[in-house]
Amino acid sequence: MARPTHVPMPATTRALRELGENIRLARLRRRITSELLSQRAGISRPTLRKIERGDPRVTLGAYANTLHALGLERDLSAVAKEDELGRKLQDAGLEPKRRAPKTRTKKQDVTHDAPKR
Repeated sequence: MARPTHVPMPATTRALRELGENIRLARLRRRITSELLSQRAGISRPTLRKIERGDPRVTLGAYANTLHALGLERDLSAVAKEDELGRKLQDAGLEPKRRAPKTRTKKQDVTHDAPKR
């Protein structure tokens, strides 16, 4: 039975292509061959080729392993970190906590430590 395929949105396709190009440039800047990088990332050379082209069918784990092999794993933790819209939506839905009014008890009204005369 064939697995269902999902067609990514155009913006997602562009973002993956850009990510793949950035990975390819990082590899070239480090003068690492595709064979060596694929070995370090634990993936096949054809999979690395797909990553560098931004293929959406490649798993996120393969992208993450490749970034780690390049020493760029911190870039992955930055994804969705600055979620300005999400924070605004969250803040808009928050209501300040309402506190119960303070009540005075008889113990508070009586001063036990009054100076003696």
